[in-house]
Amino acid sequence: MDRDDKVRQAYASVADLYIGLFGTREQVDPDDLAFIGRHLASRTGRVLDLGCGPGHLTGHLRSLGVDATGIDLVPEFLAHARAAHPDVEFHSGSLESLDVVAGSVDGILAWYSLIHLPPEELDGVLAEFRRALVPGGPLVLGMFDHDEVGPFDHKVVTAYRWPVDEISERLTRAGFVKVEHLRRPGKGDQRPHTAYAAVAGNS
Repeated sequence: MDRDDKVRQAYASVADLYIGLFGTREQVDPDDLAFIGRHLASRTGRVLDLGCGPGHLTGHLRSLGVDATGIDLVPEFLAHARAAHPDVEFHSGSLESLDVVAGSVDGILAWYSLIHLPPEELDGVLAEFRRALVPGGPLVLGMFDHDEVGPFDHKVVTAYRWPVDEISERLTRAGFVKVEHLRRPGKGDQRPHTAYAAVAGNS
């Protein structure tokens, strides 16, 4: 079983619980919604919400006037997203090979959708994001924060947390210019979090 299949099956097994816990924008930290809107709300072309899950952030972007499309591996999430946001397009797809023409996407949101990638696979996925984006197009990421790269026992399937400097270096290597990051310490059962915004370089 490859990693995509493993992640798909793991999330499918807890889809109803996950949707109940995280499936609306009201369950997202207001600072995160503001960060996402700050970097993506002004885009006039197509924006992809990659690993969109239940579609709540895709719907949020659409409410801001963004031409947002959600992409996810999990059929149960896509079914919920289509029912909850009938005016938004949702498609099945993998982060590693986007079905888009190079330079045709105006922005990308990957909110906690890269956390299950082993460190050796992150560069390839970021390069694929860069291929898809127009020059100057923003990429917005949500990641778990830590002082060193490493896996941990995520409640669904193994995930990875990353230092800010390491993600910044990976973004630079893939052809992005970092614009902003927002860090939030852990609280209760919430792990430390970092949001990143970067734009695709011109070359």
